[in-house]
Amino acid sequence: MADPRVTALYRFPVKGLSPEELHNVSLEAGGTMPWDRAFAIENGTADFDPEDPQYFHKTKFLMLAKNERLATLETSFDDDTGMLTILRREKSGRAKQVAKGDITSRIGRQLIEHFLTSYMEDDLRGPPRLVTVPQGKGAGFSFSDVPMKVLSLINLESVRDLARVTGKPVDPLRFRGNVYVDGLPAWSELEWENKTFSIGSLKVKGILRTQRCAATNVNPETAERDMNVPQTLRISYGHMDMGIYCEVLEAGELARDDIVTPPAG
Repeated sequence: MADPRVTALYRFPVKGLSPEELHNVSLEAGGTMPWDRAFAIENGTADFDPEDPQYFHKTKFLMLAKNERLATLETSFDDDTGMLTILRREKSGRAKQVAKGDITSRIGRQLIEHFLTSYMEDDLRGPPRLVTVPQGKGAGFSFSDVPMKVLSLINLESVRDLARVTGKPVDPLRFRGNVYVDGLPAWSELEWENKTFSIGSLKVKGILRTQRCAATNVNPETAERDMNVPQTLRISYGHMDMGIYCEVLEAGELARDDIVTPPAG
């Protein structure tokens, strides 16, 4: 049997918006993917303080769990310029640019907010506010679903087993992970809590199983709620977990095709 390997790496610059695939990244100890969830969209509130950043529950922000229309948008973020480009997928399958702005600047964020005010009108509790903490490249504040700075690891064999149970394909991107791994036994990653393992030369520690919410019900291609993933997990497996959050223990490099060395024992 081939060694388990990394098949894909992703980051999500804006919480709730689309992923960006990466070939390789440099990671800092205790950090996240560079620019992963570095921005979020407050839904009708102005509680987040960039000068004193604190963790807030995901319900404060626009997110797929409640706002599936976000999945109709394709975004790209440029590290060097701070430019976020938003495309909207049309029924024809084509994507049309609808907004663009340097979201590291207040003016640029206002341009994106102006678009969201119109496009997400039915989902808003008040004016949308695109928030961030000023940062350079590397480990900055992350609007993760958990208070810690983490990498989210997904075992593709677990996703396949879920597809077997449901009887239809399950897109792994429903789980919005950072590191996708193939070649592991299904569900083995759930036993890695509080255990140290390696991805290539990178040392990481499993810290928390990833409990799934209604965001995973949204098809990332169609933006439709066409599954009930948390319920299926609970009924079929007795839990609602898919994947594991990991802490980066030492600075290092991470790349596609890196071999995953599971915890000893």
